[in-house]
Amino acid sequence: MKIRKAIIPVAGLGTRFLPASKAQPKEMLAVVDKPVIQYIVEEAVASGIEEIIFVTAIGKRAIEDHFDRNFELEYRLEQKGKKKELEEIAAIGKLAKFAFVRQGKPMGDGHAILAALPFIERHEPVAVIFGDAITDAKVPGLKQLMNAYDRYTDPIVGVTRIPKEEISGYGVIDGKEVGDRLYEISRFVEKPSVAEAPSNMAVMGQYILTPEVLEILKTQEPGKGGEIRLADALITHLKNGKSMYGVDVDGTWHDCGSKLGFLIAQIELGLKHPEIGKELKRYLKGRT
Repeated sequence: MKIRKAIIPVAGLGTRFLPASKAQPKEMLAVVDKPVIQYIVEEAVASGIEEIIFVTAIGKRAIEDHFDRNFELEYRLEQKGKKKELEEIAAIGKLAKFAFVRQGKPMGDGHAILAALPFIERHEPVAVIFGDAITDAKVPGLKQLMNAYDRYTDPIVGVTRIPKEEISGYGVIDGKEVGDRLYEISRFVEKPSVAEAPSNMAVMGQYILTPEVLEILKTQEPGKGGEIRLADALITHLKNGKSMYGVDVDGTWHDCGSKLGFLIAQIELGLKHPEIGKELKRYLKGRT
């Protein structure tokens, strides 16, 4: 089946960004002039996604409001003749069809995905994108995963190469190269130590999940901390002798879930911004 839907879990507390995330979702923190979550939605839509299911929690209402219409704001912009700003604001709610569902308890990312399953047909593959990273690429990162799925119809994981000393904060794959930037995964290790890491290819929070993996999630036993983890379901899938592939995404991955990654994204995307790029470059040169 064609991949038309994406699940975006945004129920996390965002403790690494306190106090900035105390009263607003971390996904709504702006990189230049757009919240992180809008970059992610725009990438999904550019990849061909038509419907997006957000899995939210208490304190995430701002995300719902952002992708809804704001009639008062639109009216005021129209009255002031700010046509460009009006068009930009009105377009946000038309990017895709949106649905919102609450994760009842904070029981892990796999549990969050399960909360969205009433919106997914039984035999339907689905994209999953976590809401704290931006991929800057000519071909959208998610589209690169979808292209690989069209070829293999097996679960696909987006990966990126990171310094070995940082590997313990990520899921890591091991496998053999079977094509340009494409790997058949033999092992999936969640947050290994530097010594135990099988490679420097870290999972970047983008997936294509098949109905088979979703069925595993439904019966997946809680793991560390009593959480149902997507990583455990993928490991089970491999242990069952099934195939899974990793795409080394061609592009720049900005991990906005860390303070340093968030600041780097501000600079890198700011330099490409049509309004401020030249002035920012001039400023940075003057500081060196």
